[in-house]
Amino acid sequence: MTFIRINYPELGLPVGPYTHAVIHGETLYTSGLTAFGTAAQTGTICEQAIAIFEQLKLIADKQSTSLAILIKVTIFVTDFSDMAELRGVLTGLYGDHVPASSLIKIEALFASELKIEIEAVFAL
Repeated sequence: MTFIRINYPELGLPVGPYTHAVIHGETLYTSGLTAFGTAAQTGTICEQAIAIFEQLKLIADKQSTSLAILIKVTIFVTDFSDMAELRGVLTGLYGDHVPASSLIKIEALFASELKIEIEAVFAL
């Protein structure tokens, strides 16, 4: 089976050994995305989550899919103190199309101001 590795210029080129997304069969996998380089980089966890979902929407649009076909997200957070607000934002972003999800608390991300990283799996 063929793998298609994709970088999206709108997201900036990766600075490490990874691609923004990989398509395998009828499935699109994204690398972990953060608000790094966006206006939300120093914002709240909710602002950062919204910026990440804007990136996920861009990827979905480029691959002719949508957030409504989001299968699974894995969410990495550095702090659980804003979980009620984050859940509210995610509920609004998902609408009626709630994916499977994992939430993992980590010590830190690669930039100290980042509070959240999200990776996603889409159907195509």
